[in-house]
Amino acid sequence: MYRQLTGNPLVSTVKRVAILGGSGGIGAALIDLLLTRDDVEQVQATRRAAPEGTGPHRTKEEEAGHLRWSEFDASDELAVKSWVQGLGKIDWLINCVGMLHDQSHGPEKSIGTLDPEHFMRSMQVNTLPTLLLAKYALPALRHSPVAVFATISARVGSISDNRLGGWYSYRSSKAALNMSLKCLSIEWARTASNIRVVALHPGTTDTALSVPFQRNVPQGKLFPADKTARLLVEQIEGLHDQASGRFIAYDGEEIPW
Repeated sequence: MYRQLTGNPLVSTVKRVAILGGSGGIGAALIDLLLTRDDVEQVQATRRAAPEGTGPHRTKEEEAGHLRWSEFDASDELAVKSWVQGLGKIDWLINCVGMLHDQSHGPEKSIGTLDPEHFMRSMQVNTLPTLLLAKYALPALRHSPVAVFATISARVGSISDNRLGGWYSYRSSKAALNMSLKCLSIEWARTASNIRVVALHPGTTDTALSVPFQRNVPQGKLFPADKTARLLVEQIEGLHDQASGRFIAYDGEEIPW
């Protein structure tokens, strides 16, 4: 039996959720949280393809049909199109795909360390998937009374809030993401006013993305992934009380673009 976590009357109509990037720390925590709720009929999620023969064991949620996985590259347009068109009617679409660093490159401390290949990869991972989702998602979200199109962004993507500089690739890709979401909210306000478009700042979460930088996080500001998931869902649930096209933090703070 799934457990309902909120008394919000709008939430009773939420039945189907799709999550891009369900194998990451925040994405996985969102799936775990949503599968505890009796108002969620099914979660459809994506993950990176596992090496052949090492795929994860099927869970009881998968066996019961409450969780359905797909594996593909989130920057592959044909793969994204096929997945979105196969979702059917959904209520929430949440993109959790993102990268800050890889084995070869970390955030730039100065412009002299900019690597063009890493910059383009950051745009490909942090910006492009949301645009591809948006290109094909309208039919899936159009008829839900609580439709949400959300992407995990980051405060460092705010131009107005940038006081430290650096991190050129990550900041630029997140700023481009935020602009994409703002444009989308304006377009959909004309054609599908039921959908709330939002950029979400999750705070610093204890995941592989943040591990190299956790020593600089103030005490009490490093969140376990399950807490981040709960805070983000609380914000998503309140979106229909506000206008579309917002950039907000896990605690509801409005972040300047």
